[in-house]
Amino acid sequence: MLFRALNGKPRSRRNFSGVVKKENSCRSASILSEYGDFIVGFMDDLPLISCCDDNSGKGGWSESQLTLRQVLRSSVAVVGESRLGFTEKVVLLDAKICVLKRFRKVSLRRGEFGRRLVRLALISSKCKYLVPVTAYFYTKRIKFVVCDYYPMGSLADLLASAREHDQTALTWNQRLKIILNIAQAIEFIHSRNPSLQEIKHLKLHVHGNVKASNVMIDVDFTARMSDYGFIQLAERVEVGDTWQRKPPPPVDFEYSESFCQESDIYNFGIIILDMLKGPQSNNSNKDDGRVVFEFSVQGKERKQALHILEIALACTNKSSEARPTIKEILKSLGNN
Repeated sequence: MLFRALNGKPRSRRNFSGVVKKENSCRSASILSEYGDFIVGFMDDLPLISCCDDNSGKGGWSESQLTLRQVLRSSVAVVGESRLGFTEKVVLLDAKICVLKRFRKVSLRRGEFGRRLVRLALISSKCKYLVPVTAYFYTKRIKFVVCDYYPMGSLADLLASAREHDQTALTWNQRLKIILNIAQAIEFIHSRNPSLQEIKHLKLHVHGNVKASNVMIDVDFTARMSDYGFIQLAERVEVGDTWQRKPPPPVDFEYSESFCQESDIYNFGIIILDMLKGPQSNNSNKDDGRVVFEFSVQGKERKQALHILEIALACTNKSSEARPTIKEILKSLGNN
């Protein structure tokens, strides 16, 4: 998908040594194989722009050494798609891995885009529950950012894959840990002082795109929120059906696209409902008056789950003023 953004129409194909061949899925292909003319046209390679002083990525790569040519020679697989853009797993020729977030439509000029992203990246680097953003690339045809790669994938992927095979992907303790980590990420963001507007029109105290597909899971089941502030870099675009398999949305609930803290809280509540009760997350999911969860839970753990469910229902209150703040939620989680 990335190579299509580099040019209007594919030019003649050329063969290059060292190119990773196309895999079984049409979602993974060598960029260079179809856009060799585009690359050959550069007299010099173009480096990616670093977002922070720490140049070491989680996957062992260094964005200070990463260039556009290296990215284009890589194996790329689209692992996510939204109205904002594409998420692409990039396996470099030395087997190191990173993730590109490629935007569909960016109206910001290069300088403003860079200033906003660098500021968001700096804040993200200070919270262990936010996905680090390490580099970016901006040209007329393509704009993308580079993030760390998490082999466990997103929370949405884990839940959907387990449901597809009629399995339970996560234990109750793992779910509880993920819920707490998401709340900690949101609390870190919401605690930013809105009056300290260091960059004009850039709001740092709102995430803006809280959803299960933006919750990345590490190997120890620690959760990290991705896409912090990205809605202030690019625009949502109306698109048709996408290729990816999506988990069915919770009944009677949809993610809010409003850009405010109350919408962050609302979307957090939807994530919790999805984790507790699955796709059928409405109040009718009961068995003889008892709430039915999609995982086995008894005794003390069931009481914990019921308490978390009450928090989720409070978060999804139709009245935004009636929703709890993230500090109140964390206090309630601490008493669980």
